[in-house]
Amino acid sequence: MALSLPSQFINLLAAMMLLIAFAMLSQRRVLTLINLFALQGLTLTLSTLLVAWATSQPHLYWSALITFLLKVLLLPWILHRLVRKLNVKWDIETLINIPMTMIVGIVLVILAFNLALPISALAGTITRSTLGIALAIVLLAFLMMITRSKAIPQVIGFLAMENGLFFAATSATYGMPMVVELGIALDVLVGMVILGVFFFQIREHFDSLDIRHLEKLKED
Repeated sequence: MALSLPSQFINLLAAMMLLIAFAMLSQRRVLTLINLFALQGLTLTLSTLLVAWATSQPHLYWSALITFLLKVLLLPWILHRLVRKLNVKWDIETLINIPMTMIVGIVLVILAFNLALPISALAGTITRSTLGIALAIVLLAFLMMITRSKAIPQVIGFLAMENGLFFAATSATYGMPMVVELGIALDVLVGMVILGVFFFQIREHFDSLDIRHLEKLKED
């Protein structure tokens, strides 16, 4: 069955989000990683707007606005300020090398598509074909979190995972209730403030943002 024009554009934006997730997974520079996160947020905003227009779901316009303000403007600005204030090195240390990380990422994408296939077959939304991509973005973000040794890239991985979860919600059910989305946005914002304080504490005690230094606290 041929896809409608809005569905084709939504699939295109979903593919762009997946490519950005791979770019983030392979990125070694902190500032570029933050910019990629902002670009992923912008792509998610455009996708949400398109779904809102194609399905006449007014609450998705507010979701897109929240995503744009939080993921494209506010959080990247906070992260850029943290990088400058903490004088973080540009290079990101990885626990495993980039080629092996990418191979694992490809395996996770294949797994995500196979897991999402039965659910996509049952879904009745125009975005059901993007559910596998949404799950793949979540798994790639989780992989980025566990393969980075620095705190800031891990936080970006967590935020990218939240992007994937929101995209999955949009793909499966046209989003979540507005009160839930506002609560999540507030939680993410408060979490970023707390993590900012946490980063400064790590740098003050260890002169580094490598989370492996936290193991030293067990000896205290």
